[in-house]
This record gives sequence, C-alpha cells and structure tokens, in this order.
Amino acid sequence: MTRVAVFGAGSWGTAFSIVLADAGNEVTIWGRRPEVCDQINGRHENPDYFPGIELPGSVSATPDPAKAAEGAEFIVFSMPSQTFRANVAKWGDQLPDDAVFVSLMKGIELRTTKRMSEVIAEMTGAGPERIAVVSGPNLAREIALREPAASVVACADEDVAVRLQDTVHSRAFRPYRSTDVLGCELGGAYKNVVALCVGMAIGLGFGDNTTASLITRGLAETARLAMKLGADPLTLMGLAGLGDLVATCSSELSRNRTFGERLGQGMTTEEIVASTRQVAEGAKSCSSILQLARDNGVDAPVAENVDAVVRGEATAKDMMNAFIARDTKHERD
Repeated sequence: MTRVAVFGAGSWGTAFSIVLADAGNEVTIWGRRPEVCDQINGRHENPDYFPGIELPGSVSATPDPAKAAEGAEFIVFSMPSQTFRANVAKWGDQLPDDAVFVSLMKGIELRTTKRMSEVIAEMTGAGPERIAVVSGPNLAREIALREPAASVVACADEDVAVRLQDTVHSRAFRPYRSTDVLGCELGGAYKNVVALCVGMAIGLGFGDNTTASLITRGLAETARLAMKLGADPLTLMGLAGLGDLVATCSSELSRNRTFGERLGQGMTTEEIVASTRQVAEGAKSCSSILQLARDNGVDAPVAENVDAVVRGEATAKDMMNAFIARDTKHERD
C-alpha cells in the first residue's frame, strides 16, 4: 500500500482521504485539533464536516505532523491558501525530502500573488518534478458520498503525473492527467471569484440568463489571464477550467456561491465570515487575482467588481450595473 499524508482535516481533505483510501492507499490525516483526530480514529468519522459518513479503515489521523508525514510517498495539502505559508514554515524539516507534494488548494496568495505550487517550491525547495496539483469539479460532500466525479492531476513531470493518477483512481473518482500546472491552478482559483459574482446575482434575484452570462464572461476573463501567463487554453476548456467553474457556480454546496448570495442579499463580508466556519477562498483571493491581472496588463472586470463588493466599497447591485454599462466590443475582445 502506498502511504499518503493529507495535511488538513477539513471538508476537502477528509473527502480526498476517502478517495485515496478507496484507491488502495494507507492514509494519515494531519489535523490541527486533537479532538478531531480522536473522532476520526475512534469513530471513523469527521462529524464536524461529514456526520454519518463512515471513513475507510485505512484512514487514520494525528495532530503530529512528523508522524503524519513519516514514510509518505505523497504529501497532500488541503487548507486555506492564505494560511498555507505559515503552516509549512512550522513543519520545516518534518516533511520528507523525497515525497511528491500535492496541492488541493485553490487560491492566490495575498501580497505575493503566488500560486500554491510556487509557495510549495519556495518553502520546501522541491523542484517541479515533486510538485503536483489536483483540480476539477469536486464538491467535497459529493466526493465523500462517492458520487462519480472526474478531475485533473497535473505535474510538470508526466511520469509523476501518471504515478499520482494511479494513486487517486478509485471506484468513483476518475483522474485525467496534465503537465499544465499553471492552467489548472489559475482555473481553480479564478472560478471561486466568478462563483462569488454569480452568487451575488442570485442573491439579487436574477435568473439563468444573468448567471449564464456571468459564467461565460468569467471563463473568458480567466482564459485571458491564464494565456498571458503561458497556460494551455485547452486546460481552461477542460475539467480544471470549465468543469470546475460550472460546478462551483451552479451548486448550492459551493461555499463561494453561497458567500456571494449573502453579499447579494445585503450582508457584509464581516457578517458572513462571522456566521460560518468554512472558508470561501474567492473572498480572500479576489484581491490577489486582481493584482495579478493588473500586473500583467489583463482586463479583469469580474475580479475588479467582486473585490470592490467584498471590500465594502460597492454593492452587488452596483456591480451588476457596472457590467451592463461597460463599453460594447467584439466578443473575442
């Protein structure tokens, strides 16, 4: 059995542990809270996120990062992107120097505008052949319930991508592989911002015409930035781009869409954050994505307007009015 460590006992880390265990691996979850680790070990359940869903017997948990990482061939990171750097700094040399690091995180770091694979490289010294990402239309609860789903595993080294693909291919989870780490990460991060925008439209009471328009223009905006940075445009039309975008914008399970709906209904960012324990990555990453677009001379009206609403500088209604008032142009522009 391949040993895999999953750093993060939240909803996606727990769900992905089920995928890994179903694929025949021995999985150890690192959890920040000892009481959550005790529940996983004693009850084979993470009741904070998935009450009633039994975890496989090959999944265990520990609050000790060294114990979690010991002997692991793959180290999977699943935690809020804005706290990731600080966490890795604490673990230091407790992480194996020969393991492949796998990011499930979908955000762009504030201030640095770095993708999570870039943060991993900076903090661990790992080369691109030891850094991979998983991205696609993977709502955590549906994955935990073993509903059929597909995703993309990407690594610059295709042999490593093949290894990871084999490691996560379970009875309900079908992975495709890619070498376009950049495209997969940008697709995953940007779709959260678009989902906030779509959620705001829903919160304002608008229907399918509006949301379809926002999803389509959000995809165009994502592709503009990704291609400017060197991504393969076909990645944005695949599971890590369009697939993830559709799932996140369409599902009531989406934290980002739900966050956007509440903004559309008139709640402030501070009120929404205070009312939930789960993180909406788009609310944190919209400003860093906007900065990344500006640094590269890319027009990003969705990111710009979403950021203004999240910061409290505009309302959701202001955002919708701004979209309609923009100068008309050719669709390809």
